Amino acid sequence: MTVHPDLARRRAERALVADRRLRQLFAAASPPGDDPRGGPRMALVAVGGYGRSELSPFSDLDVVLLHDPSVAESVVRQVAEAIWYPLWDDGVALDHAVRDTIQMREAAATDHRAAMGMLDARPVAGDTGLVMTLRSEVLADWRRDARTRVEEVRTARTARIERSGWLAHAAVPDLKESGGGLRDSVTLRALVATWLIDVPHTESEQLRNELLDIRDALHEAAGRRVERLGPEMVPDVARLLGMEPVELDLHARQVGRRIAHLASMAWRKVDDALAPITRKGAFTAKGPLVQQVDEGVGVLDGEVIVTRTADPSADPEIALRAAAAAARSGLPLSSGSARRLATTMGDLPDPWAPSTTRYLVDLLTAGPGLVPVWDELDFAGVVERLLPEWGPIRLRGSSSPVHRFTVDRHSVETCVNAAGLRRDVARPDLLAVAALLHDIGKGVDGADHSEAGEPMAAAIALRWGFTPDDAAVIAKLVRWHLLLPTIATRRDIEDPSTAANVAEIVGTEDFLDLLSALSASDALATSATAWTGWRRGLVEGLVAKVRQVLDESVPTPDATTYEGWPAHVPIPARGTTGPSDFTVTVEPHQGGSLLTIVTANRPGVMAELAGGLALAGLAIRSARTVTLDDAAVTLWEVSRSDVDPARLRDRLRPAMAGELDLAGRLELAAIPDAPDARVRLLGRVTETATVLEVRARDRRGLVWTVCDRIASLGLSIRSAHMSTYGDEVRDVFYVVDAAGGRLSDATAESLCSAVASDLA
Repeated sequence: MTVHPDLARRRAERALVADRRLRQLFAAASPPGDDPRGGPRMALVAVGGYGRSELSPFSDLDVVLLHDPSVAESVVRQVAEAIWYPLWDDGVALDHAVRDTIQMREAAATDHRAAMGMLDARPVAGDTGLVMTLRSEVLADWRRDARTRVEEVRTARTARIERSGWLAHAAVPDLKESGGGLRDSVTLRALVATWLIDVPHTESEQLRNELLDIRDALHEAAGRRVERLGPEMVPDVARLLGMEPVELDLHARQVGRRIAHLASMAWRKVDDALAPITRKGAFTAKGPLVQQVDEGVGVLDGEVIVTRTADPSADPEIALRAAAAAARSGLPLSSGSARRLATTMGDLPDPWAPSTTRYLVDLLTAGPGLVPVWDELDFAGVVERLLPEWGPIRLRGSSSPVHRFTVDRHSVETCVNAAGLRRDVARPDLLAVAALLHDIGKGVDGADHSEAGEPMAAAIALRWGFTPDDAAVIAKLVRWHLLLPTIATRRDIEDPSTAANVAEIVGTEDFLDLLSALSASDALATSATAWTGWRRGLVEGLVAKVRQVLDESVPTPDATTYEGWPAHVPIPARGTTGPSDFTVTVEPHQGGSLLTIVTANRPGVMAELAGGLALAGLAIRSARTVTLDDAAVTLWEVSRSDVDPARLRDRLRPAMAGELDLAGRLELAAIPDAPDARVRLLGRVTETATVLEVRARDRRGLVWTVCDRIASLGLSIRSAHMSTYGDEVRDVFYVVDAAGGRLSDATAESLCSAVASDLA
């Protein structure tokens, strides 16, 4: 849709009519004076939207009676009353002020809104020179003080969007105040006026005028001044614009999305312009120095970019590597890189490679950093390449009045909330994907979205590289994501059959944990009324009762065999492995390396290996360990793909020989605002060992810290199973005492407390 010429003409005509009326009143009110121009130095000034000649049917008339400080107060009062009272009698919605030039300049210096209004000031009647001189002075002040003034504007904008949301994603968008609304488009003009940055002027003006067309039609349909495009008004507004209701809703959100994107780029330019020289990127003879963060991904001027030498056509996974790096670091993804990815990236294989899946999980579990990165990818067209099913829910309004977001933004917000609950589940990756896809079925018209979404989610998960079993779990989460809140609020949870029926559906405690976390994440993303203390209490009460019903007596198999391990790795004969002997085998694995280390089975060997690998600079993605007689065989999955076995063996040897101060070199660094590690004993898993589970934020030295504590208590690790999901680890240790048996209750509790203390 383009600007409606008739509506644009009418806006200008309304301003002309107002101009004529004000000139008449000013001429009649102004007394003769000594000024050679025929009267006292006074003028009527149009500011804001009126100053831009953008009057909607019920817009306020923003007018200032400006005067020279030398004009007598009595004269000013007389002129003001002669102008304002007739306008009030006419029923004009008047936003007026009376100020002298000094007061006006002072107001502009202390109130950014007054300053921005003066930047669009237009003389209507009286002394034009007085107005133009003042506007030039205010503009000069605005540019001189730009570094502080733009921060005032930014703070006010943040608070405004916090109140009004985003035009593209709010359930009931505010055409003026929402992020991406009319006030944002005016702010762009003010930022350009600082001379710090520039924006695409033609596009910005076009978008504002398209939004003004919608507001004009909204005023006419409502018969009054209104800025919120509520669902009850959409049909009438659409009719006035010659559109279908769904078409209008989508068009308004698309315009808001484009304005918000321009604003986002503008504020990044402002940050770059204001950054001190020491923060700006370094340069080499070949150009700016890019800080490499992953293969083909770097940071330049505070943005994550796809490097010049990267080839997205041959390496399409780079889209997710770059996105994950941006979301996790809290840095924006370069708009230029996003557009480059959309136009040049090749097709990902079906199914995706495990490394690609892992980067997707890293992105989806990044927390709040996901939102701007996902928006950038979606705006550029990359999301459509990763998830074609996203299109039907993009900017789609919800039929439920309780929702505060469109379906797409609600889904992303659910992911953000799920990231905060990933400590509560055994498989944060499955929770993250289910959170993103839980409403994907809403793109299918006329169907129950949970039922329609189930097969869609299964197909997507398989395409994304998840196993059939994991895809089935994701699909089941999508199918039943409303189960807990529905049952909790509509059934008697004290009735034993209620919990029994839910237990029959969920099947396992792990799935119950996932479903509970998804329910909370979904409700939090919906609105405050969807997750009140009452509703939350009901759901948590139901979950507790279902947990009691579930059968926890079936032990989890204890991985003490070599099933699934590389066949080419020899198991040493009994007695042939000495304390200082070990072998290292390296093979490519899922974008990184798989290390197979065979060594003597002795207390502390896991700690030595974990410490040595950490000091070698290898980030451990997962690990599995089994022991057999006097041999220990460990598999370590690390992120680097260029591990040299001989060099690694040399790096590990001092750690294995006890020649390094591992405690001093691997002291855990504190992570600000990170939740406490969760350490617990898993009951009824196996009768032959004590199973310790650690859920914590991943960091260098964590695996060594746990293994070292176990060894320091004279205990041994019979097997270990470590997994990393984004920045969270799920480490499970099968621990035995010196005799090779299960720990006593007291020893187990002491171990649990000690590890928790070490990780605090």
